[in-house]
Amino acid sequence: MKKKYIILIPLILASFIHLVNPVGFPDIFFDEGIYMRRAMNMVDTGNPQEGYLYDHPYFGQVLLAGVLQITNYPHNDGSTDPASLQSLYLVPRLFMGMIAVLDTFLVYQIAKEKFNCNVALLSSTLFAVMPFTWIFDRILLDSILLPFLLGSILLAIHFAKPQSKLWLAPVSGIMLGLAIFTKIPAFVFIPLVAWLIFQKRGKYQDMLIWIIPVLLIPMLWPANSIVLDQFDLWVEGVLWQSQRSNSILDIIYYFLLVDPVLFVIGMAGIIYSAITRNKFALFWFIPFVAFLSLVGFKQYFHWIPVIPILCIAASVWLLDMPKKIKYLQSKTVHRIVIASILAFGFSSTILIITNDVSYNQFEALSYVIENQDGHTILASPSYSWILYDVFGIENVPIDYSMVLFNPIETKKITVIADSNFMLDQNRGDILRKVYNSTQSIRYFEGRVNGFDDRVYPYTSMLLNQDGFSIDVRAGDWK
Repeated sequence: MKKKYIILIPLILASFIHLVNPVGFPDIFFDEGIYMRRAMNMVDTGNPQEGYLYDHPYFGQVLLAGVLQITNYPHNDGSTDPASLQSLYLVPRLFMGMIAVLDTFLVYQIAKEKFNCNVALLSSTLFAVMPFTWIFDRILLDSILLPFLLGSILLAIHFAKPQSKLWLAPVSGIMLGLAIFTKIPAFVFIPLVAWLIFQKRGKYQDMLIWIIPVLLIPMLWPANSIVLDQFDLWVEGVLWQSQRSNSILDIIYYFLLVDPVLFVIGMAGIIYSAITRNKFALFWFIPFVAFLSLVGFKQYFHWIPVIPILCIAASVWLLDMPKKIKYLQSKTVHRIVIASILAFGFSSTILIITNDVSYNQFEALSYVIENQDGHTILASPSYSWILYDVFGIENVPIDYSMVLFNPIETKKITVIADSNFMLDQNRGDILRKVYNSTQSIRYFEGRVNGFDDRVYPYTSMLLNQDGFSIDVRAGDWK
């Protein structure tokens, strides 16, 4: 295959992995419902701010709302069939899959420009096939911001070349500004992109034209809160986000559950980068992990922005191994080692992504829609936006935790008691009262329960707990 077509290998692999089963795997995650609800609110009202909680900036829901608007979403004829309800997540999940394919392309281009075609091919293929890649299919802000971050880095690399155009710097700044406007922690990549921009001529004028959009675009978030006379709520929300804490060891544990091979070779690549003084890899990785350690974000998907550099650093290390290890100087042995890693990653990914682990979520939702009978329905955001925005059912709080702050107005309640609801009962007595005031009327066995999550690669099923069994409960409310 000619070199200019070699990029088709990782792109075809990525397209297959991310588009073969977009809704069945992974399960429909709690946070995905939040962003879908906010996108639907944006479509309906034109206002990116929903309610009074200021936890994240607006670009995520604005972009999603644009996709929904263009595709004349939602596509539902009133059918309550579980398969029809499941298809309500098809368009946004396909969009996330296409973003992941674009990310694969950008990883290839970045590695090619900073290193060479061999590093580009291996790093983009690792990015495409290793099991961590399934996480990119969830509707998450970290996944949405990634192509803008990668685009900013790629443009900055091109700007650093001698004959580059000046417009690359502000466009790179716009891209990074949009990434930060999607989720604030993206600001930790400012040193990396600034360093790349500064490399061209060593002039602060270049930095100035780059940094202006980086700073101004995210300022639209607090500016909107001032327009709405809610700046005090904005400050409160930002402080609340910064006080969420957890050990980085917990995040590493979840990474190892999903993709221990990528973690090991990626970290080996980062260590090798430190030894060889690869500033590009270190500026990308170290500030982010330092921030993660200090602030303590506790979700496994917070690793998403550094997965590209882990793949790139691992590729540099793997391709340089013959220089360091005598046994691997044989091209045959070296190729077998790399091929084995890729084959293991691809097969492990296929074994999990070809399963439908979300269907029981829509079976439960279908049952509730058909039997709600004027009840207040308490459910996670995964379901509540469908109940309200698609079927127009009243008395559906944006999520079940709203009962902690607002009274229940009806005499009867229905609860979709999934794993999130069961875990959150310790948030307040009212949630325990809701559970104890209801009786189980239908139980939906989760397909995730059918896997042995102690055996790799099915350890990933532990991160699909929204697809665990669901208890639909109903009762009187006093």
